[in-house]
Amino acid sequence: MPRVFVQGSPADHYPRYAPEAERGAVRRITEVGEEVLHRPCRDVTEFGPDLAALIDDMFLTMYAADGAGLAANQVGVGLRLFVYDCPDDDGIRHVGHVVNPVLEHSGVAGRRLIDEGEGCLSVPGAVMAVPRPDRAVVHGRDRDGRPLTVEGTGYFARCLAHETDHTYGHIYLDRLSKREKKDALRQMAAQRDEVIARRAAKAAELSRS
Repeated sequence: MPRVFVQGSPADHYPRYAPEAERGAVRRITEVGEEVLHRPCRDVTEFGPDLAALIDDMFLTMYAADGAGLAANQVGVGLRLFVYDCPDDDGIRHVGHVVNPVLEHSGVAGRRLIDEGEGCLSVPGAVMAVPRPDRAVVHGRDRDGRPLTVEGTGYFARCLAHETDHTYGHIYLDRLSKREKKDALRQMAAQRDEVIARRAAKAAELSRS
């Protein structure tokens, strides 16, 4: 079994960071409460250099924040797009981007929900248990408009579902009870400054490398 899948296809070798990050710039990550995170994003209709540059920036921003995935509205752009660099539960690394993602919904009988800890770069410092299916299939397009399908299990399935949610204006807090959401926001209030400082240090490190 290959140890890395890029855009859903196996790869023999792959660098520590996606090559897109070398061309990117770190952008500010939006936080819970900002309007762009809480409204549905627009479909991408233009595939060209502007989209490619946005993807480059998103990869570097994700790495600077030590994230496993990042949606465009998390850098303030209301387009249906996300990037990812995420392991599954078998330790296989998955790297890529999906434009205009659509999550395939399996029947209740065909899925198993896993209730595990989940965080979000737009809710810095908070981790809460969120039930997600143990398998996910996302259909979309790549930066050049070519159709693609990405499948994931375990933690990577959680990532695919989480990031697709973002493109519809939903964050994982929306899946929590009122009490759980308050708990998450308390965690964020207590840890946000430390997380932001850590991201700034990582961004500076990446800019020197």
